[in-house]
Amino acid sequence: MEINSFFEALEHQYNKQLPFVVYSRPINSIINSWLQSDNRLHTTTTFTESGFVFAPFNLSNKTVLFPKDNCEFRSIESKAKIELKDWGQFVPTDSDFINKKDHLDLVLKGISDIEDGYLEKVVLSRIEAFKLKNVNPVEVFKRLYNTYKNAMVYCWYHPKVGLWLGATPELLFKVEGQQLTTIALAGTQPNNNASQVKWANKEIDEQQIVVDYIIHQIKPYAKSINVSEVETISAGSLLHLKSRITSRVDDNANLRSIIEALHPTPAVCGFPKQGSKAFILEYENYDREYYTGFLGELNLKQSKSRNTNRRNVENNAYAVVKTQSNFYVNLRCAQIKDEKALIYVGGGITKDSIAEKEWEETVSKTKTMHNVLG
Repeated sequence: MEINSFFEALEHQYNKQLPFVVYSRPINSIINSWLQSDNRLHTTTTFTESGFVFAPFNLSNKTVLFPKDNCEFRSIESKAKIELKDWGQFVPTDSDFINKKDHLDLVLKGISDIEDGYLEKVVLSRIEAFKLKNVNPVEVFKRLYNTYKNAMVYCWYHPKVGLWLGATPELLFKVEGQQLTTIALAGTQPNNNASQVKWANKEIDEQQIVVDYIIHQIKPYAKSINVSEVETISAGSLLHLKSRITSRVDDNANLRSIIEALHPTPAVCGFPKQGSKAFILEYENYDREYYTGFLGELNLKQSKSRNTNRRNVENNAYAVVKTQSNFYVNLRCAQIKDEKALIYVGGGITKDSIAEKEWEETVSKTKTMHNVLG
């Protein structure tokens, strides 16, 4: 498919106010899209269907499904940067820092609860709002794709839910057959291109909390668990600590159970899970909606040859068909609503947190979407 017609189909879908998603996974030159044939709002609670899901932070709310049988799937490859057109006008407003005091007070409340022993970690977030005019979401997606090769970049739209865009570096988990892969991503500092990166105990401890949590949560479903060494990765203008965790899941493990075990992770919620989630719902004073939820491909059939030797045609005829799901945490994202860009940012609060530095971290994290929208 020719690249111009691929994006023209997306713009046509948006102009008709029909649901769609376009996305590309990290270190990948493939761009995929799902175009739903009508504007019906499909949801799932079982995660047994096949298609593309967009799930909220709080799973008590609706998880939106683009069903495979009700969508047209398209895919193209683009190794070069995509040519851009005018996409709209971005206008900073006074709302940038209007909530600084409120956020500092929220962080201090979180630190107080941690010191009192109620929590070990809690992730607290806020919104920055900016005016937009005549926004073209497809063009914004192109800018995301050109800018953030190490992230899952996406543009998601449903007329009955809204328009979301993002560049998330964090895999929630993927399942291919019985192989489960997830990552523990936490700790943040600016990417200053230094030859040696130093991490404070606060960030190291924060990342270890996520590792320990994931191992504990998947143990009931896993036959074996392997954890990689911790590494520093780059995500745009930021650096994070990352470990990869792989396991073989039992035959009786269902996808809904694994989702409930891992979502939301300590990287976006806190620890213990129920206590930190309750704190967020009570004190953040706004609805995260799909920020720190997850999105991705659900129960898609993948066929792979058993024999990597292409000359052996007879054996290549026997392929293994596996069911695959890929879910990414919805971070570094923005919602486009009422000619405004609502940028969602947050940070992990521990006993070593300093409120002013936590504020500065959220400011750094807004740069991902600023670089695209600005």
